[in-house]
Amino acid sequence: MIFKDYLLMFFSSLLLIICVLIGVAFLTLLERKVLGYIQIRKGPNKVGFLGLPQPFSDAIKLFTKESIIPMMSNFNMYYFSPIFNLFLSLFLWLCMPFFSVLFNFNLGILFFLCISSLSVYTIMIAGWSSNSNYSLLGGMRSVAQTISYEVSLSLILLSFLFMILSLNMNMFYMYQMYMWLLYLMFPLCMIWFVSSLAETNRTPFDFAEGESELVSGFNVEYSGGGFALIFLAEYSSILFMSMLCCILFLGGNIFSFTFFIKLVFMSFLWIWVRGTLPRFRYDKLMYLAWKSFLPVSLNYLFFFMGLKMLIFSLIL
Repeated sequence: MIFKDYLLMFFSSLLLIICVLIGVAFLTLLERKVLGYIQIRKGPNKVGFLGLPQPFSDAIKLFTKESIIPMMSNFNMYYFSPIFNLFLSLFLWLCMPFFSVLFNFNLGILFFLCISSLSVYTIMIAGWSSNSNYSLLGGMRSVAQTISYEVSLSLILLSFLFMILSLNMNMFYMYQMYMWLLYLMFPLCMIWFVSSLAETNRTPFDFAEGESELVSGFNVEYSGGGFALIFLAEYSSILFMSMLCCILFLGGNIFSFTFFIKLVFMSFLWIWVRGTLPRFRYDKLMYLAWKSFLPVSLNYLFFFMGLKMLIFSLIL
């Protein structure tokens, strides 16, 4: 019986990962289309019907391309860091609360924090092992940025957890059956969204890949398959953070079709921000994390702790 359970879990997780990868493929297509219309031009529209097979043809092109390995690079680390990067971003999805339960364990939020903080190392190693000044600077920037914003992300998450008093993601759905947390914690939700942009290295916080000053940032030496894996990992993280936004403050009803509409809308917001805002200045990014988001999220944390204590004292 246990063997059958393991088999079911294996196939369910395999199906989940395949669906995520297909979702990532179409998210890249959506981004190119939306950015095209924002810049008053057409996106990809030549390959197949309305350019729909474009992401798959891009993937085939990238994976069949010859990978160029820099002579002075630290080969093993250089080779394996993109693989681990994608592995960690797909591994994150296993804490998603599922209809068939899957790995829906009680410490899902803790699992998310552990895995997301691990992904910093892959970018750092990718930047360092390429043995290029540009990629090293990109990697260092990315690590500093991600660690800074993870602090405020964790504190915001703590405020949410104080409201539901559980680390299980399913509890967010239970507590939001009558009212979304978006209405109760609106400023925190906005800060969470901006911090998620910084966490996934997206515009206006894409300093790890600052094309204007760092050529292409930490992935400058990667081509072909390695570049494709880093690209997939980034978009998988975007999709996951969109899903987490929907769970935390947009109802979190994973059994409803509207959940997936909300997920697409949140992913669209990432692209919309990219098409609208210019890149931030790096010192301003750091000031935003440590001087704005950290004090605000700490104050809200104390506020919600007090609110919860007040509710308990009234009940008792």
